[in-house]
Amino acid sequence: MTDTRQRFDALRQADQADVAELEALWAGLATVTVEEVLGSWRGGDFATGHVASRVLQKVRWHGKRFDGPLAAVPLVCRGEDGELYSNTEAAGGGEASLWEVAFRGEVTASMVYDRLPVVDHFKKVDDDTLMGVMNGKLEAAFGVTDPYYFWLERER
Repeated sequence: MTDTRQRFDALRQADQADVAELEALWAGLATVTVEEVLGSWRGGDFATGHVASRVLQKVRWHGKRFDGPLAAVPLVCRGEDGELYSNTEAAGGGEASLWEVAFRGEVTASMVYDRLPVVDHFKKVDDDTLMGVMNGKLEAAFGVTDPYYFWLERER
């Protein structure tokens, strides 16, 4: 197991993830292309106390699905019946698209929401694991300005 993967796993399992450590981990990860992130992903987040975590828990967020550059489902949620569905209401009334966007001096695959003023940026932990950072006008969406850190694991 690589040092990067060990750091990622430790932060993912931490009761309280340190934002400075998440920033350092992010800085060392490789960027990804839109093509590399296509597919279905199960998601979760790092325990930073961000309000988005509570929102996603409430809507029973399962993950994300990227069918193509213009066909991204940001909030795949689990319904009362156990079935997965695209929760467009929680996503501001729309879905999303994928673009390669400059973020913190690097160009990487990023998801732009159709109706929320936020962008999710992705970098690679390994071939089946992504780290994400949500930024943008988070105050308008969540009432806070702090970035939201999360992870995705590829579903097979």
